[in-house]
Amino acid sequence: MEKKKFVPYEKLSKRAQREFDKKSRADWGGVDPTTKRFDSDKDYNRADNREIIEKEREDYEED
Repeated sequence: MEKKKFVPYEKLSKRAQREFDKKSRADWGGVDPTTKRFDSDKDYNRADNREIIEKEREDYEED
């Protein structure tokens, strides 16, 4: 049985590099990697969320 010769990644052909990269990529496991969006602009308001966080921080600092 003949042993495969080690070839550094940089010296591999582009096709071999693509195959190597393809094997090393992780699977998302059924999760959709696309960005999630809210259906309506009213569903999430960053300013309101910031106010809630500031109130919680003030309550925590008072204790």
